[in-house]
Amino acid sequence: MEKKVILSGIQATGDLHLGNYIGAMKNFVKMQEDYDCYYMIANLHALTVRRNPNELKQNALKVLATYIAVGIDPDKSTIFLQSQVHEHAELGWVLDCYTYMGELSRMTQYKDKSSKHADNINAGLFTYPSLMAGDILLYQADLVPTGEDQKQHVELTRDIAERFNKLYGETFKIPEPYIPKIGARIMGLQDPTSKMSKSSTLPNDTILLIDTPEEILKKVKKAVTDSEGIVKYDEKNKPGISNLMEIYGIINNKTMEEIEKEFEGEGYGTFKVAVAESIIKELDPFRKKYNELMANPKNLEEIYNKGAKKAQEVASKTLKDVYDKIGIIR
Repeated sequence: MEKKVILSGIQATGDLHLGNYIGAMKNFVKMQEDYDCYYMIANLHALTVRRNPNELKQNALKVLATYIAVGIDPDKSTIFLQSQVHEHAELGWVLDCYTYMGELSRMTQYKDKSSKHADNINAGLFTYPSLMAGDILLYQADLVPTGEDQKQHVELTRDIAERFNKLYGETFKIPEPYIPKIGARIMGLQDPTSKMSKSSTLPNDTILLIDTPEEILKKVKKAVTDSEGIVKYDEKNKPGISNLMEIYGIINNKTMEEIEKEFEGEGYGTFKVAVAESIIKELDPFRKKYNELMANPKNLEEIYNKGAKKAQEVASKTLKDVYDKIGIIR
């Protein structure tokens, strides 16, 4: 039976964090056994914000090394750089011409990034959802792993694909968002009402995957909680402790009820140390593998070149079909 196709991409914009790992990458590792997976390093998307060129190159390698270090097997999954497969940019432009201004102006992320980068509200920032749609549709993806904050982009992709199919006949598969029930949204340690982010300006808010054990312990100990002192899951009234419980539960495969029972009568200090120790133990194998990979950039180059070749074989077929239907000579 033919496997369903999954496409996911992470921008090459810096070190990845615990939220990326729990909310996405742990699921990526499981998915590669049951799905035909394409894991893209979205370095073209990163251009919507001004980047240091050398850092952008290095960050792409960091994301690639992270993918592999968490357990994604380049022999089972296709891992590639978006920039190496020119069909992404080409289909992105085509889909720009089938996406309406009103649709793009309603994108929440456009509004958020525009407010954060008021000095650089560029056309790419406005139209990159069309490029994202191209990323997905090139591989005829059935599913797109996404958080709630990105679900809007998958819905737009569906609208664009349906519009194109209606005009030119069956061309694109209509993708579905795949949102994990648990761990899809890990919150910041200092601001547990906002998603954990590598761009957070709050000190100790984000646990990076490359943080040392000492750094992890320090950040978890300083995590914002509440004055009640009871380890109890209540996302609305106790967002800080609930976030730590979710992290602990996912890593240790425990329900919130089991965690409440385990730490009954214990204070937050004891629980925070347990959370930190679980994170440290979970990330220790990753950190060792990651450092080995980053010390051997030639090996990483071989992996992304191999992945790009495989990705392009699929992407070129989709783009040819699109060009044939709209009357573009290749």
